[in-house]
Amino acid sequence: MSWLGKKRAPPIRSLVGEGMVVSGSLRFRDGLRIDGQVTGDVIAEGEGRSILVISDNARVHGRVSASHVIISGEVRGPVHSTEMLELQPKARVTGDVRYELLEMHPGALVEGELKPLKSAEKPALKLAASNDA
Repeated sequence: MSWLGKKRAPPIRSLVGEGMVVSGSLRFRDGLRIDGQVTGDVIAEGEGRSILVISDNARVHGRVSASHVIISGEVRGPVHSTEMLELQPKARVTGDVRYELLEMHPGALVEGELKPLKSAEKPALKLAASNDA
């Protein structure tokens, strides 16, 4: 079951804006974009697909969980992605990471264990293409 093989990504309906600081856990449905700072867990609720975008200047200090997670900023805490995890070049993750599919760009840093949700003969790891080729 591939993220790309499905219809469209769920809509981003909520935003933690730049300069905004949230203390406490956030629960959301569909999509959430974080441009500010969250101290607390950020968890997608419900059975449907969800998308969480943590932008370049965003910081999350807590647990992160959604179907599709895109990290460009900083996360200090465990990350759980049930479908697709994208670690952009400026991503900084301090904590263990669980994923179904992983796309990690050059420059992204993870201080913790990377572990697929399903143990398979071949890991579900996709390296982003380098510009050197």
